[in-house]
Formats: sequence, structure tokens, C-alpha cells
Amino acid sequence: MKINIFVTLKPGVLDPQGRAIHHALGSLGFEGVGDVRAGKLIEMEVADDTDDQALDAMCRQLLANTVIENYRIERA
Repeated sequence: MKINIFVTLKPGVLDPQGRAIHHALGSLGFEGVGDVRAGKLIEMEVADDTDDQALDAMCRQLLANTVIENYRIERA
């Protein structure tokens, strides 16, 4: 089974990568871009019998820093 895990910074956490992207887009002449927040997408293939509890444990223990990041799991 394919899984997509989206990891994003929690609101209020500074995002230097997002700020750099925002600045670069402005420098390239793209107007009208509001705030930019950068995150990561992790694509995994797991056994069909992998339960939600195991996926949640993977995220909490390795894939996301839950102090500053949120994550969302989607079955693809």
C-alpha cells in the first residue's frame, strides 16, 4: 500500500526556507505571492496490513519533529 505523509511546520514557527522561497519568487518577478511555508512530502510503500497506529508511531518517532511540526497521513 502506498502512503503519503505531509509534514508541515506548526503555525507560529519561523520558516526560513519559506521566506527564502518567497524572496526568490519576488526576485524572479512573480507578484501576488503571499506567505510561503515549506514542508516535506514522504512517500512510502508499506505492507497492506500496516495499521494506523504503526504509521503514527513512525511519524512521531522519526519522520516528524512533533515539537515544531504537524503531520498528516494519506493512503494513496
